[in-house]
Amino acid sequence: MNFKHALLTAALLSSAAAHAQLVVGVSWSNFQEERWKTDEAAIKAELAKRGATYVSADAGGSPEKQLADVDGLIAKGAKALIVLAMDKDAIVPALAKAKQRNIPVIAYDRLIDQPGVYYITFDNKEVGRMQARAVFSVKPAGNYVMIKGSPTDPNADFLREGQQEALAQAIGSGAIKIVGEEYTEGWKPEVAQKNMEQILTRNGNKVDAVVASNDGTAGGVVAALSARGISGVPVSGQDGDQAALNRVALGTQTVSVWKDSRDLGREAADAAIDLAGGKPVPGTVKWTGGEHKVTLNSKFLKPVAITRANLETVVKAGWITKDNLCRGVDAAKAPAACK
Repeated sequence: MNFKHALLTAALLSSAAAHAQLVVGVSWSNFQEERWKTDEAAIKAELAKRGATYVSADAGGSPEKQLADVDGLIAKGAKALIVLAMDKDAIVPALAKAKQRNIPVIAYDRLIDQPGVYYITFDNKEVGRMQARAVFSVKPAGNYVMIKGSPTDPNADFLREGQQEALAQAIGSGAIKIVGEEYTEGWKPEVAQKNMEQILTRNGNKVDAVVASNDGTAGGVVAALSARGISGVPVSGQDGDQAALNRVALGTQTVSVWKDSRDLGREAADAAIDLAGGKPVPGTVKWTGGEHKVTLNSKFLKPVAITRANLETVVKAGWITKDNLCRGVDAAKAPAACK
């Protein structure tokens, strides 16, 4: 081993040793959703790569349990916390405990608008714009339904603001009429389906387009439409769930805005290690928003709108296999990615 190689090896060992005792706690709000498993794998892999330890807890959709979960993660020695909040206000007492112990908190993908929190996510207003634009390109006029996310998740309103921006002119001219608009408690597909069924009943099934805010809610919408024999209605989503991408290939969903959660998980893990070590996070910007208009150190990643025209993007990225993407697709009507 030459001298330079020895120095490099020593530096790498020193870096790993510096993080050997660093425990990063991750509090999941509702781990049952497909996408969080991808996020978790990315977080775990990056922490392991940098010599840190991963511990986690799943609140199962309960804000009360999430408070107890954060206490438990701190008790397990977490020196940094990554929190996917079920309720941004209910989580506040846990933030106070973390602050007392100088434990940095990263608001993961969902805003927690409290001083000192580091916020990492995708540009959710732009996600909303992308969803609405894709639906509008298929159906530029008619009766629109807006299926929003959870009322306790600030992202639901960021998405809705972006959707409104994209549709404002057509709404103002009267070309688009919003005939139904509902939040979806807990982002649950079955709640979205029920809401969609009620909207269809109120409007005599006369619905021309649906802007749904994620792939889970889009699945509920598509189920409600299918149950009534309604086809050809453009529906949006986000997250790049495999079932949703298959629906895009089948033609029952128009767009899934893909937020590569592998990138988000990796960035969050790196940020946790940097913040625990008192170091700045590369790419940080100042951002002010949310209900409380708090200025936070933040990092925003760029989303990609996936439609039938560019489905090959997610296949080439290794996000989904061609077989899973194209399952059940009629060869005569298949998008290019399935040929």
